Amino acid sequence: MILVDSALKKRHADNNPIRVALIGAGFQGRGIALKIIQSTPGMVLAGIANRNLAPAIAAYTEAGVTPLEATTQSEINTLIAQGQPVVTTNALALAQAEGVDAVIEVTGSLEYAAHVVLAAIEAGKHVVQMNAELDGTIGPILKHKAAAKDVIYSFSDGDQPGVQMNLYRFVEGLGVTPVLCGNIKGLHDPYRNPATQKAFAEKWGQKPAMVASFADGTKISFEQAIVANATGFGVARRGMLGPDFSGGDPTAPLTPLEDTVPAFAESLSVNLQSGGKGLVDYVVGARPGPGVFVLGTIEDARQKHYLNLYKLGTGPYYCFYTPYHLCHFEVPTSVARAVLFHDAVLTPQNGPVVGVIAVTKTDLKAGQTLDELGGFEVYGVAENIDTMRSENLIPIGLAIGCTLRHDVPKDTPLTFADIYRPEGRLIDQLYAEQEQLFALQDISA
Repeated sequence: MILVDSALKKRHADNNPIRVALIGAGFQGRGIALKIIQSTPGMVLAGIANRNLAPAIAAYTEAGVTPLEATTQSEINTLIAQGQPVVTTNALALAQAEGVDAVIEVTGSLEYAAHVVLAAIEAGKHVVQMNAELDGTIGPILKHKAAAKDVIYSFSDGDQPGVQMNLYRFVEGLGVTPVLCGNIKGLHDPYRNPATQKAFAEKWGQKPAMVASFADGTKISFEQAIVANATGFGVARRGMLGPDFSGGDPTAPLTPLEDTVPAFAESLSVNLQSGGKGLVDYVVGARPGPGVFVLGTIEDARQKHYLNLYKLGTGPYYCFYTPYHLCHFEVPTSVARAVLFHDAVLTPQNGPVVGVIAVTKTDLKAGQTLDELGGFEVYGVAENIDTMRSENLIPIGLAIGCTLRHDVPKDTPLTFADIYRPEGRLIDQLYAEQEQLFALQDISA
């Protein structure tokens, strides 16, 4: 946002930088650290927490900074007050540290991240995260708790959900009504796993399971679920429509995005005529990828004439798109929006509208553990929350780490009755609180 750069430059000129704590020093975390340290005036990276200290140290040294290690809350507070960059394995202490304005959570975890984000909110810190998995599971209750503390809880710009929300707000500002928020994928195969994605992951310095979660549809399900929760949109069917213009061949020529719009028209018409606000969805094999798009409508014939003049066609659905997403590059801007303007890039409107359920990738046996997102056992699928509740379907964010009560065949959506959950997990407690708060509201409404 053009407004943010000037505000940051003023904070720099006033020697009053935004002080940020970064939780997670993996692939994206290192990129965020580099961006803040090297090219974000008006912002300083006060500290990095990571469960393994070496990557946190490397995130600083790769950017030309030498940090000091700290363990206790007191040590962390003292070093931050002195302007000394801190590395620590004590994420909770860093998230609550004195002088920190905002916390960036980028671990990709669930239970661990839930503890950190909740601690930051309770300490009165703004939270910006790139954790669609956490947000798509318990984002609404975290937003509710953040609002009670008058702090911002937000997904980041740069990643596809944030870019979609920026585009949604842009389209709405034109006077066009957004009715579909879409993501562009190059591949979707629900049976991909860490073994099939190992070579790609090694090429780009990423984890095989994380890369597999991109390919098997789990990631895009979470991304579109959190866009749905921010807009009030739903899914047309379990798993979304996801029209595939590649014919299953990721090397096939890409279809212009505008030519894919008719694939959504019938479902959009049904949704809108039945009182829905719109849909979230995705397309495979379109260009420009890996971008995002928003479809919008407008009633005024004069404005339709202008849109046609400006090469957007005759409608009824007008296609707006952003041809790229730049992930970590735009995270600092997201922090500045929260701290300086109290503006969230993307945050739940209220209760959940869409969630992500767990579906088996293969035949599973009783006693088998569901190890990780993008793993060998399950993939994630977007589903409307009312269906999840009526069918007792378990969110994949809760299913990970659980064991099966009995054998379950391939391609079966898992229910709460199918699994044993570990005791004492915070994420389960927060999900139960979220359902208690919002499910009752939905019923009363």
